[in-house]
Amino acid sequence: MARISRDEVERVVALARLSMDEAELTRAQSDLLAILEYVETLEGLDTEGVPPTSHVLPMPTPLRDDEPASPLDPALAVANAPEASGSAFVVPKVIAGEEEG
Repeated sequence: MARISRDEVERVVALARLSMDEAELTRAQSDLLAILEYVETLEGLDTEGVPPTSHVLPMPTPLRDDEPASPLDPALAVANAPEASGSAFVVPKVIAGEEEG
């Protein structure tokens, strides 16, 4: 039976940069344990001779011919953007600690 310690749960939470209170950590530990037990159940299945699949249903990927075309007008590309600077999209800073540039 799979076991996951509280320390391991706290490490996973820290790696995911999540913040959880005690109740959430307890529930996460329980959920992760249930997932590991289910994986152990799946590992017990005989899959000999079963071909690997990536989809349950056949789903062909529609492709178009790769033909050169005129690029999109940069002004048109940012026309509906919430914020733009010239022909560039302005997005919020997502990495803390970097200097403004």
